[in-house]
Amino acid sequence: MRRRVVVTGMGVITPVGNTVESMWQSLREGRSGIGPITYFDASGFPTQFAAQVKGFDLSDYVDDTRRFEFSGRNIRFAVGAARQAFDDSGLGSHAYDPARFGVYLGAGEGQQDFMLVMSMIADSQKDGQVDLEEFTRRGLASLHAQTELEQEPNMPAGHLASLFDAQGPNLNCLTACAASSQAIGEATELIRRGDADIMLSGGAHSMIHPFGVTGFNLLTALSTHNESPQEASRPFDKDRDGFVLGEGAGMVILEELEHAKKRGARIHGELMGYGSTADAYRITDIHPEGRGAVACIRMAMKDAELNPSDIHYVNAHGTSTEVNDRVETAAIKHAFGEIAYKTPVSSIKSMLGHLIAAAGSVEAITCLLAIRDGVLPPTINYRTPDPDCDLDYVPNAAREARVKAALSNSFGFGGQNISLIFSEFHG
Repeated sequence: MRRRVVVTGMGVITPVGNTVESMWQSLREGRSGIGPITYFDASGFPTQFAAQVKGFDLSDYVDDTRRFEFSGRNIRFAVGAARQAFDDSGLGSHAYDPARFGVYLGAGEGQQDFMLVMSMIADSQKDGQVDLEEFTRRGLASLHAQTELEQEPNMPAGHLASLFDAQGPNLNCLTACAASSQAIGEATELIRRGDADIMLSGGAHSMIHPFGVTGFNLLTALSTHNESPQEASRPFDKDRDGFVLGEGAGMVILEELEHAKKRGARIHGELMGYGSTADAYRITDIHPEGRGAVACIRMAMKDAELNPSDIHYVNAHGTSTEVNDRVETAAIKHAFGEIAYKTPVSSIKSMLGHLIAAAGSVEAITCLLAIRDGVLPPTINYRTPDPDCDLDYVPNAAREARVKAALSNSFGFGGQNISLIFSEFHG
């Protein structure tokens, strides 16, 4: 008998709400968190909007914020979401073995100090070239060691381990847009095989900075619908023109079932299936026939011992790019067969934007909420059907539906594919 893994805590920081319930209310109402970029002057960029977190205050989650003085938004968001998840789990009022409590994140790097780096480059010019010696001298004089350290992707996991005395396995993976879903899947495997009893897992990321926006603009991946930002993210719509960059964090407490039951924990749901594949195709393109995505979905269903008819909702990766939405639709049809046309699919990126490394964990939590409340969040901004995207995308308004099991897809640059299956808990 393999060890069963349940979710006992959830927490989020998102562009549409900084608690699980406020986010869920926004999603159910179809409210967008997308607007003009305010972190820097984006007026000269092809894309001038994003989905920024609003109203976040770190002091709501920790007593001493000085320890995070040099931390970027990604770490601060991670702390906020993790504190919510830990408190929601009730672990703080129960004794547990710290050595059996681990952290596995899919967290991205911190925001880059664009203005300082650009100033160093400009001030180090000699005869039209960067003088490396001068650049190094200015860097040693200007850069702050702790600030630079805090930008590393492993730092959020380290901070969370320290905050919650999690002395067990501590890992971080950064597999692009699939990262936090992969972290949740791998954390589940650690519990299944007996290496831990409790895992804090999820992701945090913010790429809303000049380097991030420039990079995605160069890849022509971002929407340029500047005249109406809240309508820019249009997953599966024929007129979609790219995704919207978002930021935030999502965290869950995963726990071995008997450990959770022994302490009388409230159980939000069970993680039944995990699939992980690679397209092995191109760095920025998914396989045109969804080879890796199909295999991933099937792997998750096999792991969960469920058939396509047992899945009542698919939370799509649904980025609002021309290729992703078409290929994901084809992959769902290949993996589900005719049942695909009877299975509701939606993308909350239409409201949240794309949280990059943190996207999958927030979407996993959304699946658990759909199971809990029997409500499917909508795909907003769906106006013009695309012949290549012909499934039921829960257009524009939430829908009541009985959900016993839900599939969450996360597909990332580099051909990373992750599928997670959550179900209602049956003791």
